[in-house]
Amino acid sequence: MNTLAPHLAGTGTLLRFALRRDRVMIPLWVGVNALMVLSMPNTLKGLYGTAGERADLMEQMATNSSLRALVGPVFDDSLGALTAWRVGVYAGALAAVTSILIVVRHTRDEEESGRQELIASGVVGRRASLTSALLTAAVADAVLALLVTAGLAGQGVAGALALGLGLAAVGMLFATMAAIVAQLTESARLARGLTSGVLGAAFVLRAAGDSATDDGSSALTWLSPLGWLENLRPFADERWWVLGLFTAAIAAQGVAAYVLAGRRDVGMSFLPTRPGPAAGRLRTAGALAWRLQRGGVLGWSVGFFLAGLVYGGMTEGAADLVGDNERAREIFERMGGRSAITDAFLAAMIGMLGLVAALYIVASVLRPHGEETSGRAEPVLVNAVGRLRWAAGHLVIAFGGAALIMLLAGLGFTLGYGKEAGPILAGCLVQLPAVWVVGGLAVLLYGLAPRLAPAAWGVAGAVLLLGWIGPALDVPQTVLDLSPFGHLPKLPGGGMEWPPVLVLTALAAGLVAAGLAGLRRRDLTT
Repeated sequence: MNTLAPHLAGTGTLLRFALRRDRVMIPLWVGVNALMVLSMPNTLKGLYGTAGERADLMEQMATNSSLRALVGPVFDDSLGALTAWRVGVYAGALAAVTSILIVVRHTRDEEESGRQELIASGVVGRRASLTSALLTAAVADAVLALLVTAGLAGQGVAGALALGLGLAAVGMLFATMAAIVAQLTESARLARGLTSGVLGAAFVLRAAGDSATDDGSSALTWLSPLGWLENLRPFADERWWVLGLFTAAIAAQGVAAYVLAGRRDVGMSFLPTRPGPAAGRLRTAGALAWRLQRGGVLGWSVGFFLAGLVYGGMTEGAADLVGDNERAREIFERMGGRSAITDAFLAAMIGMLGLVAALYIVASVLRPHGEETSGRAEPVLVNAVGRLRWAAGHLVIAFGGAALIMLLAGLGFTLGYGKEAGPILAGCLVQLPAVWVVGGLAVLLYGLAPRLAPAAWGVAGAVLLLGWIGPALDVPQTVLDLSPFGHLPKLPGGGMEWPPVLVLTALAAGLVAAGLAGLRRRDLTT
């Protein structure tokens, strides 16, 4: 204990500081996740209110491999078990993303900006920052577990506790994984990207395993932490021993992170970034922006293409699942328009990818903010490079990249569904004005008030929440219309409406122009 104490000095202070910095982000992300889970029982009660409907659902899921790949197998027909089936995997993924963002922000981000070196010059232990980052993630995951357990206790205390602990365990597993990756890489962006890539691989493994078996027993499912979560089986004869797998993995990764943290200098990494040339392809601000963001664009492009491929392949199965269920049909119609159920499903899934694309554009737009706060922008701007040209390089990639990933999603949908490409591609591209409005808001915040720039994540999260669970909760249309996505035509299946598309495009252009005007007039952040 005496040996560890000096290494942890100042942990409490850093923890309080981290919680204060994240006093908006943590409640927002945890609240969205908890609301998504807790809203499901009432929604599912309306969808499958009778024993016969629930029995039909279980039979359909047992024979529909494509839909099992999307949401996993059903283990019981109670409302609690159906809730765990419907949102468990996605809530676990969202908990993982939250933990990744928290840990990387308070470890590698701090080192990259130079603040960690100032903190380390005080009475702060060598592993205090890492410990406080993991404890901050643990606080967020514990609050999520408490909310889910308390909110679902009426469906069964044991099942609610199992689901709450499972979600927290997934979050902490990826928190410790992010802690390891933050020691290995020299860039916070790369740390977030690599850990998110592992999360994506975990989802793919679970999906592949669940498509092969209807009871979660596939070896591929067991290779994925998200597969462990579903095999915990909340509300369906809980397998408490699965929590032991999480505990062992979290402990092993935590030990590895602490060992690595004690064997490197502040600001250094075990996989240092290779210095690039200062001439040639990097002679322009746009080329530099592309060099910095090309990895992210590639990763999002591959992900959207694969998502389109998977969703397109399960379109026919969605019509079988909905069947004569009027409540399910109403939800799809609110999300995808009043058209044939296959078109409504396609429009709803395309709309969901449009909402996710808003996360991409916020991340890409805020890249100049990271360059500015870390001090890397100043050496570029002292040359014959104006602020607008420097920022424009990143914005072209952000807004053009959004168009690219939606186009690739459309190609994936077309290949998976095997039908005419035109309507599907039109449905994907019509999402862009709304995506660009969210990006324009991020530009506005960054240009006028850089300290408020991270609030753009809150905007994207609110839009995602409205689009994801708003239709299922029968949220009034006036509330749904607060999101730019609420004004888009529902394609394929619906008619094209140009006025809202043009208005949203003009609004996005105005927001970008106002943000760039603010950037041109203000001082750089240091």
